[in-house]
Amino acid sequence: MKLTVFGATGGVGKEIVRQALAAGHEVTAVVRDPARLTVTGAGLTVFRSDLAGPEGVREAVAGRDAVLSGLGARSRKDAGITTRLTRTVLGAMEAEGVRRLVVVSAAPVGPPADRQPFVDRLVGKLVSAALKPVYVDLAAMEGELSRSAADWTSVRPPRLLDGRLTGKYRTVVGGTPRSGRTVARADVAHAMLAVLADPATVRQGVGVAY
Repeated sequence: MKLTVFGATGGVGKEIVRQALAAGHEVTAVVRDPARLTVTGAGLTVFRSDLAGPEGVREAVAGRDAVLSGLGARSRKDAGITTRLTRTVLGAMEAEGVRRLVVVSAAPVGPPADRQPFVDRLVGKLVSAALKPVYVDLAAMEGELSRSAADWTSVRPPRLLDGRLTGKYRTVVGGTPRSGRTVARADVAHAMLAVLADPATVRQGVGVAY
């Protein structure tokens, strides 16, 4: 496929680019600073943009089969940036008639897992309180998705780890894996690429965890 990846220098975004290239896809990586993108390979095009507005990235999404976004706040002080930048992506996609979009969100934005043990519920509440501005931003971002015409999927991981790709993770369409506490960024990227062709995930949140 012809894919565009936003947030391509981030932990998840970089893995999306790497795995997509390895699978033989053509990838346009949208970045603010091309020097920060360490992934290389045949089929890669680097597109520099600060995502100031939809017009500036229309060229990056034109003619693409799908768009994937690893955009997200790096800390509490960046809260609000995910919604703003995703709005830019949606505007560019709408202008170019591109519909398929897969984004990374977070587990606390989704519904609680069925029969979640008390310890996991407690930890979840503590994490949500500590990072409340970030999750409010992600919830607002998902609101933008639901109001759009895009065929979107929001992949919602718990705490992210730096680790190798295992492919051994659980997913729940419209829900959250029970006692899912961690998952590697590489596996989140794998899950995001996997849902691209799954019609059951369109306009749905997908929980992913070990």
